[in-house]
Amino acid sequence: MFKIATYSNVGGRANNEDTVMVARHGSDRFCAVVADGLGGHGGGELASARASELICGRWVGQVDREVLGNLVLAANEAVLAIQTPQCSMKTTVVVLTAMPGMAVWAHAGDSRLYRFHEGKLEFQTMDHSSAQIGVMLGQITPDQIRFHPDRNRVLRALGQDTELKVDTGSCELRPGRTAFLLCTDGFWEYVLEEEMADDLRRASDPEDWITRMRKRLAAKVCEGNDNNSAIAVWIDE
Repeated sequence: MFKIATYSNVGGRANNEDTVMVARHGSDRFCAVVADGLGGHGGGELASARASELICGRWVGQVDREVLGNLVLAANEAVLAIQTPQCSMKTTVVVLTAMPGMAVWAHAGDSRLYRFHEGKLEFQTMDHSSAQIGVMLGQITPDQIRFHPDRNRVLRALGQDTELKVDTGSCELRPGRTAFLLCTDGFWEYVLEEEMADDLRRASDPEDWITRMRKRLAAKVCEGNDNNSAIAVWIDE
């Protein structure tokens, strides 16, 4: 059994260039997408929407790493196709698909997926960014990514290149509750991993989990903060 909650907020910007989307196949399979558009002047909004629509529109219930990776590659081609000389819009993307017993995800950029089991963080994706490279080289700590000067230098995004490398992952869903959080950098920038886990343990459902984290975000943001979006998923096996 799964429960899903979604939200997207413009933050302190003029336009919301994030897109969140969920497709369902039957009663026990879903595909969830969070995309963060890059490019400004509405271009990012077009890119994130186009990528999300293609992935959800072409997904027909498969929970498979190769299939999901190919869907993201097709979305990359779709974003490249709508670029213009005036606006070479791009978008990050993180996607989760699941069925009983199995979950598969894919991502490109710095939108993240977190996986929790019985309230404890077990996994998170690694950003495709200059700041993440700094962590891998031992130059900064993972927490220092959040406000690092190079944090917004995204090294992979849909629409950036015809040759996109997509990271994929999978896990078996063990007995108990597995929770996933997919979110843009405008969200995880302000909500720490230990805060996500603490709010998860206190929450009554995915909607409540998001509400608790949003309160933390609202208390920390400064004027002009980025769009912030998330999808929360609870799966009980």
